[in-house]
Amino acid sequence: MSQVLLITGGSRGIGAATALLAAQQGYAVAVNYRQDAGAAQQVVSAIQDSGGRAVALQADVSSESDVERMFREAAQQLGTLSALVNNAGILEQQTRVEHLDAARLKRIFETNVIGSFLCAREAVRWMSTRHGGQGGAIVNVSSRAAVLGSAGEYVDYAASKGAVDTLTIGLAHEVAGEGIRVNGVRPGLITTDMHASGGEPGRVARLSKGVPMGRGGTPEEVARAILWLLSAEASFTTGAILDVSGGR
Repeated sequence: MSQVLLITGGSRGIGAATALLAAQQGYAVAVNYRQDAGAAQQVVSAIQDSGGRAVALQADVSSESDVERMFREAAQQLGTLSALVNNAGILEQQTRVEHLDAARLKRIFETNVIGSFLCAREAVRWMSTRHGGQGGAIVNVSSRAAVLGSAGEYVDYAASKGAVDTLTIGLAHEVAGEGIRVNGVRPGLITTDMHASGGEPGRVARLSKGVPMGRGGTPEEVARAILWLLSAEASFTTGAILDVSGGR
C-alpha cells in the first residue's frame, strides 16, 4: 500500500510541484485547494495519467471544520495518512507596516499561522503512535522572509512565516517520541505566480542579482527538498529548517 500525502495549497507553484514529484516517488496524494478547483484537478489528472493515485480536496485551512473534514476525506479516499506538507499560504500587496490594517493582518495570520497549526494538529491526531497511528512526517513550508523580514514589502507575511518556524521546532520536540518527524523548508526567491499577488510579477528578476547563485529557484527545486525531508533518508532529522534559497 502506498504512503499517503496531504498537501495544502497543492494546486499551484511549490505545492503542485511537490504533488507531482511525490506521486512519481509512489505516494498517493491529496491535493488541497481553497478556490481553484480547475487547477487542482489538473494536478490530479496529471498524476492519474501517469498511473498514480490522487484526489482534489477543497478546504479553507483557516476553517477548523474544513480542516477536520479534509483529513477525514483524505483517509476515506486514499487510506491512512503518512505525511503532511503544510504549504498553503497567502500574501497581499507590497506595503510598509505603517499602512497595514487589522483586517489584512487577520487574513494573513488566519491562513498562514492558524491554518498551519490546525493542519499540523490533525496530522498528529491521525499519525501519532500515542493516538494509535503508525507515525509519519510533516514538512512546513516557511520562507526566507522569516529571517530577512521583507522590509517595505510584506513584514506581515514574514512574521507569519516566523511563526511557522516556531511551530516546526516546538512540534518536532513534542512528537519526536511518537513516530512523527517535523521539519521545515525556507524557500528564497522562487519563480511562482505568488509574486503577482504582491503586485510585482517580476520580483524574482529584480532581486535575483542579490542571490549568491545569481538566479531565482524553481518550484521543483523546493519540492525535491520537501520530498527528502519526508523520506526515510531523513530518518534522524527532525526540528530542522532547510533553506532552499541559492544562498540568499
